[in-house]
Amino acid sequence: MAGALTGAATVLPVKQKSDPSAWFGHIALALIALFLVAFLALPLLAILQQAVQDKEGAFNGVANFIAYAHTPALLESVWNSLWVSALVTLIAVPLAFGFAYALARSCMPFKALFRGITLVPLLAPSLLAAISLIYWFGNQGVLKDAMQSLGIEQIYGAPGIVLAEVFAVFPHAMMILVTALSMADARLYEAANAMGTSAARKFFTITLPGAKYGLISAALVVFTLVMTDFGIPKVIGGNFNMLATDVFKLVIGQQDFAKGSVVAILLLSPAVLSFVVDRYLSRRQTAMLSARAVPYTPSRAPVFDAVMTLYCSLIVALILALLGMAIFASFAKFWPYQLTPSLQHYVLGLVDAEVGVGFINSLNVAAGTAVFGTALVFAGAYLLEKTQGADALRGPVKMLAMLPMAVPGLVLGLGYIFFFNAPGNPLGGLYHTVALLTLCTIVHFYTTGQLTAVTALKGLDAEFEAVSASLKVPFYVTFWRVTLPICTPALVDIARYFFINAMTTISAVVFLYSPETKVASIAILNLDEAGEMGAAAAMAVLIGLVSTVATLFFWGLSTYVNKRTQAWKANTR
Repeated sequence: MAGALTGAATVLPVKQKSDPSAWFGHIALALIALFLVAFLALPLLAILQQAVQDKEGAFNGVANFIAYAHTPALLESVWNSLWVSALVTLIAVPLAFGFAYALARSCMPFKALFRGITLVPLLAPSLLAAISLIYWFGNQGVLKDAMQSLGIEQIYGAPGIVLAEVFAVFPHAMMILVTALSMADARLYEAANAMGTSAARKFFTITLPGAKYGLISAALVVFTLVMTDFGIPKVIGGNFNMLATDVFKLVIGQQDFAKGSVVAILLLSPAVLSFVVDRYLSRRQTAMLSARAVPYTPSRAPVFDAVMTLYCSLIVALILALLGMAIFASFAKFWPYQLTPSLQHYVLGLVDAEVGVGFINSLNVAAGTAVFGTALVFAGAYLLEKTQGADALRGPVKMLAMLPMAVPGLVLGLGYIFFFNAPGNPLGGLYHTVALLTLCTIVHFYTTGQLTAVTALKGLDAEFEAVSASLKVPFYVTFWRVTLPICTPALVDIARYFFINAMTTISAVVFLYSPETKVASIAILNLDEAGEMGAAAAMAVLIGLVSTVATLFFWGLSTYVNKRTQAWKANTR
């Protein structure tokens, strides 16, 4: 009897009838998965295939890797890449930490100005620093004699690469560390003050442990960026070989695709390792701010604030010196003999060297990346976060969306050569087109856009979709009328990120251009190779100017969008 009653009381699960509109979401998610497979996974597999084949296309296992290991010159490149990347990391991260500490933990003046100036290097190609250093310390540099008096014979090679890379990666490390140092609980410092703890002990027992994850992340990012950078070693490296330049020489110069693939896999290794370590640390990272946390507000300390102001002023002065020299040299008529201002380098670059065509191509690639990349990334993030079903696709799509973070641009570009130039590939018509440059750039920077979109979407209550489903409103209607307007500021940020990086990137497109599809950043390398350093500086300055104008445009657009779509926040009580 009891068993019968128990059985009668059992509530059977009710299977809800799926919304017919969900099939549109499943199809859209499948299309995004197909895009990531075609433009990310398959090109990477093409590199792996080339690495295990001989010149005739026959499988030879690890023979190419063994041959590479017995090549002294290439092994020297591995060692050079490792120690230069490590040295830049050891220099840039502490410098950035000091700068970030001043911004987050002092009451020094001009914080916004200092931070803005340190972000300017992001608006220009990384090789701008290399060009500027040549004008400062090169064979005809302003401070060549002063450099030699310090025991440094020449700037070309390792010294120039290290200095230029520190300049290029400093903003990346600084942004990470500012975020890490801003997340501090004031109660910890209040307790330490109550116990009479010294400033040094508070720094080593509270500040450093709290910023540990940020420090490790910054170090990994800097190390990976230096290992995979191509522009700076190409311009100022001289005969100092690194893995990034070796890939270019092997593929373009020697047409040795097998060894080029081996080097590409080696370049991929530190990036993948950094990605794995970062994921491991992020799981072990504990929250620094609890629900009861009190935001840390620095108190005035005249001596400390003055020291921090002086430190930041020195950093900013060095950045302005490099930027200013590049601008000055771009206008100098004939360096170093006739320094009167002239536009001849700009005319030479834009007209005589036909870099103007490259600028048009760069603008097309940047605009296409900003528009289509933003739409693709946000749609993919929405389908992953706010729709149901198609569970078999979700895991692979999430993995593929995060993979570009661990793939250097050089490696991705090389994969595109092997895959899209392969005989019989139905997508081969895209090779040497602006469309392929755009698609490659979208994939290269996909992960950051994805994370930005996911962060914005996770801030929305799931009740929006639940209510829509209960009212039988198709998900795409909710997306268009609710989600999209609320997330518009994030869309602007993603578009700005795509545009700026598309204008300044070199490594992602260095293998893919043709004379008709040459972009401005690649044209700078060609001008440098031709000995037209002034024109190269002028074109780098122009890219920085275009990026600055674009940044101001997106700032204005963001302000407008916030007023139009975010007014509800001001009315929230």
